[in-house]
Amino acid sequence: MKRIICKVEYDTDTAELVSKRTHGAFGDPAGYEERLYKTPEGKFFFYMMGGAESPFTEETIKRVSAAKADEWLAQKD
Repeated sequence: MKRIICKVEYDTDTAELVSKRTHGAFGDPAGYEERLYKTPEGKFFFYMMGGAESPFTEETIKRVSAAKADEWLAQKD
Protein backbone atom coordinates (compact mmCIF):
# COMPACT_ATOMS: atom_id res chain seq x y z
CA MET A 1 0.00 0.00 0.00
CA LYS A 2 1.21 3.49 -0.78
CA ARG A 3 0.07 6.84 0.60
CA ILE A 4 1.45 10.37 0.42
CA ILE A 5 1.18 12.34 3.67
CA CYS A 6 2.49 15.92 3.84
CA LYS A 7 4.39 15.42 0.56
CA VAL A 8 6.18 12.31 1.87
CA GLU A 9 5.55 8.91 0.29
CA TYR A 10 4.95 5.97 2.62
CA ASP A 11 5.05 2.67 0.73
CA THR A 12 4.95 -0.80 2.28
CA ASP A 13 6.69 -2.24 -0.81
CA THR A 14 9.83 -0.10 -0.43
CA ALA A 15 9.99 0.31 3.36
CA GLU A 16 11.53 -2.10 5.86
CA LEU A 17 9.13 -4.04 8.08
CA VAL A 18 10.36 -3.44 11.63
CA SER A 19 7.74 -5.35 13.62
CA LYS A 20 4.12 -6.46 13.56
CA ARG A 21 1.42 -7.34 16.06
CA THR A 22 -1.70 -9.38 15.46
CA HIS A 23 -4.74 -8.99 17.67
CA GLY A 24 -7.29 -11.80 17.45
CA ALA A 25 -7.37 -14.87 15.24
CA PHE A 26 -7.54 -14.96 11.45
CA GLY A 27 -11.15 -14.40 10.38
CA ASP A 28 -12.11 -12.71 13.66
CA PRO A 29 -14.23 -9.67 12.68
CA ALA A 30 -12.79 -7.74 15.64
CA GLY A 31 -9.20 -8.82 14.88
CA TYR A 32 -6.59 -6.54 13.38
CA GLU A 33 -2.89 -6.25 12.58
CA GLU A 34 -0.47 -3.38 13.13
CA ARG A 35 2.79 -3.28 11.19
CA LEU A 36 5.57 -0.79 11.87
CA TYR A 37 7.69 0.19 8.87
CA LYS A 38 10.77 2.36 8.36
CA THR A 39 11.31 4.19 5.05
CA PRO A 40 14.73 4.30 3.38
CA GLU A 41 14.89 7.94 4.59
CA GLY A 42 14.42 6.82 8.21
CA LYS A 43 10.77 7.85 8.70
CA PHE A 44 8.42 5.51 10.56
CA PHE A 45 4.82 4.63 9.80
CA PHE A 46 2.15 2.13 10.76
CA TYR A 47 0.19 0.08 8.27
CA MET A 48 -3.00 -1.17 9.91
CA MET A 49 -5.77 -3.45 8.69
CA GLY A 50 -8.55 -5.42 10.31
CA GLY A 51 -11.95 -7.01 10.28
CA ALA A 52 -15.35 -5.36 10.00
CA GLU A 53 -15.64 -4.88 13.77
CA SER A 54 -12.04 -3.82 14.40
CA PRO A 55 -10.62 -0.31 14.90
CA PHE A 56 -9.20 -0.56 11.35
CA THR A 57 -12.03 -1.59 9.04
CA GLU A 58 -10.08 -0.22 6.07
CA GLU A 59 -6.37 -0.46 5.29
CA THR A 60 -4.68 2.66 6.58
CA ILE A 61 -1.23 4.20 6.89
CA LYS A 62 -0.34 6.54 9.76
CA ARG A 63 3.00 8.30 10.11
CA VAL A 64 4.64 8.19 13.53
CA SER A 65 7.68 9.77 15.16
CA ALA A 66 10.77 7.73 15.99
CA ALA A 67 10.00 8.26 19.69
CA LYS A 68 6.46 6.88 19.29
CA ALA A 69 7.82 3.95 17.25
CA ASP A 70 10.30 3.15 20.05
CA GLU A 71 7.51 3.43 22.64
CA TRP A 72 5.32 1.02 20.63
CA LEU A 73 8.21 -1.43 20.26
CA ALA A 74 8.85 -1.33 24.03
CA GLN A 75 5.22 -2.23 24.85
CA LYS A 76 4.36 -5.80 25.66
CA ASP A 77 1.45 -7.43 23.85
